[in-house]
Amino acid sequence: MKNKQQYLEQGLAKAREASRGLALCHDVIIRTVLNTLADETLANSEAILAANLSDLSRMPRSDPKYDRLLLNPERLTAIAQDLRTVAGLPSPVGEVLQETRLDNGLELSKVRVPMGVIAVIFESRPNVTFDVAALCLKTRNACVLKGSSDAHDTNQVVVKLIHQVLSGAGLNPDAVFLAPPEREWLGYILHAVDEIDLAIPRGSKGLIDFVRDNSRIPVIETGAGIVHTYVDASADLAKAKDIITNAKSRRVSVCNALDTLIIHRKLLPELPGLLAELGDSFDVEVFADKEAFPALEGRYSGTLQHADAEHFGQEFLSLRLSVKTVGSLREALDHIHRYSSKHSEAIVAEDPNLIEEFLNRVDAAAVYANASTAFTDGGQFGMGAEIGISTQKLHARGPMALPELTSYQWVVRGNGQVRHR
Repeated sequence: MKNKQQYLEQGLAKAREASRGLALCHDVIIRTVLNTLADETLANSEAILAANLSDLSRMPRSDPKYDRLLLNPERLTAIAQDLRTVAGLPSPVGEVLQETRLDNGLELSKVRVPMGVIAVIFESRPNVTFDVAALCLKTRNACVLKGSSDAHDTNQVVVKLIHQVLSGAGLNPDAVFLAPPEREWLGYILHAVDEIDLAIPRGSKGLIDFVRDNSRIPVIETGAGIVHTYVDASADLAKAKDIITNAKSRRVSVCNALDTLIIHRKLLPELPGLLAELGDSFDVEVFADKEAFPALEGRYSGTLQHADAEHFGQEFLSLRLSVKTVGSLREALDHIHRYSSKHSEAIVAEDPNLIEEFLNRVDAAAVYANASTAFTDGGQFGMGAEIGISTQKLHARGPMALPELTSYQWVVRGNGQVRHR
């Protein structure tokens, strides 16, 4: 126990020191590091997948987190591509946001600078290790990775690989620190105000709540995704079916997956057709309200249940979907307002006035018209990767990528000016 505390204390102190040198590193070197890491990830895929298999062996396949934990050759190829994409993006560090010259001759510049040291607390997703390291290096931030025990074998192999690449480029490997996985060390990290500048939790609502409630470090919440799609009476049914199917079934364990379908009462006769593929191909378990249930009974091929209050406002992270019937856009908006986690919300409609009202009135990080919420993703938004999807409003909102991992400072250039009043 004492040795592990010493390891943590030293790791945090070294990360702080490494951040000072990293801030001066040229972007050409960072680009080389990330492209090399992409190459080495593919070259070492056998070792990474073996470690991942060890982690998976401790988790039942029925656990919603299993898919989040899983790596395979296709996912490693995608990770390598994301690393190359981030490498090729312009670094925001040093960007001049504003310039002005005062009457007294002082020249002011507002310039992007690194945060310093960023701690990311996450569960079961070893791809986050790659994403965080890449985005932090690109923005000259050191990072503290607090993964869970679920993915620790994979994370150890990945961080060792990152350290080798950093050392090979002449950079300090302490800029990427893997903290002990046990939950008991989280509190220590969240109180390390002298070593860490920002904490970002990624995971369950319980984890996010714990970090927010117990941290002495500034926190950006990446909240749970309780996602709704409202299908209006004016909707194109073919579009609606494709959007519903994709939003629910593409990857059920991610935060942008559809949880509640809100449907206009006039479309209840069309509901079995809208959900046909979810039943036939994926056996999605549907929890239908008292109006939607009769419309689906005997006409839906999947599992059908009566919805209770608990089935609304829930992030399922599985092949489950609740259905709410409404008589107007106003009722849909009221339902979303009551249950939304302010992550991603969508409308399927052809009435342009209703679309604009929805987009203007829904309070969420991402709002959609006639598109799947599966697109709420840093890579899909052209950011290369993301460090999380912020559901709060201070500093950052939505997918957080390179600009969101910087702060700014005022640079003041003078020629002997002094203040007299």
